[in-house]
Amino acid sequence: MAEIQLLAAPPDDDRRPSDDRRPPDSAWQRMHALRSAWPEGDGVAVFNGLCLSGAGDITASYGGGYPTTAATRDAAALRSSLAERYLAAVDAVDVGGRAPAAWRPLFQHRRHPGVRPAQFALAGVNAHVGHDLALAVVDLCRARGCEPPALETAFARVGDALTLLVDRVGEQAPAGPDAGRGPGVEDPVTHLLGAWNVERALEAAWSSALVLWGLREVPPLAEEFRERMDAGVGLVGRCLLTPYG
Repeated sequence: MAEIQLLAAPPDDDRRPSDDRRPPDSAWQRMHALRSAWPEGDGVAVFNGLCLSGAGDITASYGGGYPTTAATRDAAALRSSLAERYLAAVDAVDVGGRAPAAWRPLFQHRRHPGVRPAQFALAGVNAHVGHDLALAVVDLCRARGCEPPALETAFARVGDALTLLVDRVGEQAPAGPDAGRGPGVEDPVTHLLGAWNVERALEAAWSSALVLWGLREVPPLAEEFRERMDAGVGLVGRCLLTPYG
């Protein structure tokens, strides 16, 4: 059925045990392999490296330090779905296909010399939060046979992990050419990146998940909403990747 395909996880999910017993680091192993395959300045590599740089903190936020509970397992499942959706976008582009609109600006501008690393990193997080996370919640609700509120704690833990990634963006990116120009002169990239707020993006992702779940019995409306959500996140990504020389 079209509605099942619309909100289903990437194709590999069919070969994955339904109880999420697959080793949790398989996606990270692929990301490590991709890091060695891409040049350091590649925009997608910047996001990939950001994810790897926060792997330890992400593990803690998704489950380490927490008792083994349903919320911990669900957070790990959401984590797996997020990583696989990002890798599915990579695979689609590698074979000449098209990534979702939310990811497309990052791939299209990945080698633009006027875009700074912090912009690439945040554009990737924007796609991860605004597009992938909402779909991951709906996928997991279908798999678990539950309503979205049952995943609210798991969603919050994933949000904590993504917030840690955003905190790392400023730490990893070198200052731009406008930095240090004197008091009262703000780097335009600093202003641009400051306009994107991870807390608001997470709130929007949760709202999108609730809407998609509510529309699951009306496939045409669910598809239209998903497409508009995808396009809207892609538009934000294009703004985040505005070149500044």
